[in-house]
Amino acid sequence: MAKSLEEARKKLDDEYGQVRRHLDKIHKALDAVEKAGPEDDLHDLLEKLEDQVKEVRTGGLMGHGANGHKRARNDYLEMKKGK
Repeated sequence: MAKSLEEARKKLDDEYGQVRRHLDKIHKALDAVEKAGPEDDLHDLLEKLEDQVKEVRTGGLMGHGANGHKRARNDYLEMKKGK
């Protein structure tokens, strides 16, 4: 947990930026689904989209993803309230 409100806000901003940068992966996978035709494997394309969403949410092997943002947000809001 951060020691000051300023540190908590910096961590929140960092985690937010990290998630936002990875949204491009979701957009690319969604574009592939939207461009698919009747002969394309929609099941596989949707599975890839699902995998990308999960990776952005959980952070995959190396990051925190949206889970890290959630923790940073909770820490920041608690400190902001004065707890």
